[in-house]
Amino acid sequence: MKTKHTLETADVKAILAAAEAEALANGWAVSIAVVDDGGHLLGQLRLDGASASTAHMAPAKAVTSIMGRRESKVYEDLILNGRVSMLTAPALQAMLEGGVPIVVDGDFVGAVGVSGVKSEQDVQIARAGIAAIL
Repeated sequence: MKTKHTLETADVKAILAAAEAEALANGWAVSIAVVDDGGHLLGQLRLDGASASTAHMAPAKAVTSIMGRRESKVYEDLILNGRVSMLTAPALQAMLEGGVPIVVDGDFVGAVGVSGVKSEQDVQIARAGIAAIL
């Protein structure tokens, strides 16, 4: 039997705080979501000025990332390259860049999803959050 890493409350708080700091340092109004390895929401933050839609998109991007065990951008790229059948894939909620998996010693323990600015900026914020615990 294998011992598996999991996210704890302190990890979620650290991820959200670091991601928030990155967003605020750049003047970006976003929503940030953290999910566990099953795609269940552990924490979410909607910064002042972030549109209502970002509060739905951020966790959806995180779920897509953890369910596929890859960045959500992979699915966006597949679709843009003509693989439109991916749009019917079950459990993948938002096939847009901005979802980044959290991997600890080879274990996929969760994901961070960010929505509200340019896709590469969403990813920058997500990675800053993840860096706080790795």
